[in-house]
Amino acid sequence: MKKFKIAVAAAVLLAASASYADITIGVSLSLTGPASGLGIPIKNEIALWPKSIAGQKLDVIVLDDATDPTTGVKNARRFVTEDKADVIVGSVATPVAIPMAAVAAEADTVQLALSPAALPPGKDKWTFRLPQSNLVMAHAIVAHMKKLGVKTVGFLGYTDAYGEEWLKAFGPLAEKNGIKLVATERFARSDTSVTGQALKLVAAHPDAILIVASGSGAAMPEMGVVERGYKGKIYQTHAAATHDLMRVGGKEVEGTYVVSGPAVVADQLPASNPSKQLGMEFIQSYEKAYGPGSRNQFAAHGFDTALLLEKAVPIALKKGKPGTKEFRAALRDALETMGRTVVSQGVLTYTPTDHWGFPDDTGVMLKVVNGQFKVD
Repeated sequence: MKKFKIAVAAAVLLAASASYADITIGVSLSLTGPASGLGIPIKNEIALWPKSIAGQKLDVIVLDDATDPTTGVKNARRFVTEDKADVIVGSVATPVAIPMAAVAAEADTVQLALSPAALPPGKDKWTFRLPQSNLVMAHAIVAHMKKLGVKTVGFLGYTDAYGEEWLKAFGPLAEKNGIKLVATERFARSDTSVTGQALKLVAAHPDAILIVASGSGAAMPEMGVVERGYKGKIYQTHAAATHDLMRVGGKEVEGTYVVSGPAVVADQLPASNPSKQLGMEFIQSYEKAYGPGSRNQFAAHGFDTALLLEKAVPIALKKGKPGTKEFRAALRDALETMGRTVVSQGVLTYTPTDHWGFPDDTGVMLKVVNGQFKVD
């Protein structure tokens, strides 16, 4: 297990008051393994976080979960037992974030999940998600398919929780809108080929295929169906909203439709979009640090994590000091009650009964044109 401890202390603040305590944030990211393409950009964004919030020094501990649920749980247990974390952040991989939620709940500690982790009713009391839910993004995809006259669709997605939750969200919504799901194929994140699945999908002749994969791994299944002669429309989810799709897929992913949050294309959005300003701030700061074109869906979730904490922490500090159960409970209450919060990826409104937050019209449809994302 690799350990990355990001020093964000401001020494002057340490001397400000003996009553001040560090806010400890335990972050579990997939920095190796199949989801590393999602985790590394967030680690990069965390390095740009403020050094303190409301006068409290941030002590940020980043651990690699290797895209492995067992390691993610181990990291979460360390955060709550050894590090006495006030907040757990992560994981970016859905199959890892889901079991981490149980640890957060046992320890009465807020988890800010960086993946659309679906939990049974009543099991997300301490878990809030930064990404848009799969159902929110499915609304954008289905509306786009209707606009283009799609009547039949094939599904090619991961066998894990991310693929399963997408199938549950997309299938019924598509059927409700007159789009028939004519073929469903699955594959593992670690697979290097989808030849058998691609042949079955091509044989079903759907108007469109929805591919549910993530990061650099999203290109492989798409290239598989294209190489088997598929000529219809291809859609990808928000886990593919990164330039890795074009870097790996090249010309074979030209014309692909990808659903994304606003941040990735903030410079193409109208001024009336509520997330345009923060999206531009994200793009400018991230690309200044990491180069033109480095922006992506996942780093923006890291940017928004800091925005949430900057709003919720001052509220929580009125009821407790960092390092105490009172502060952890107050932080959860603040997230649930602080109301409409504009972030770079949309407008969040968490409530006691809704820890997803984004409205159904959040998703933005993009098209790959000449190797770049264009709002479609």
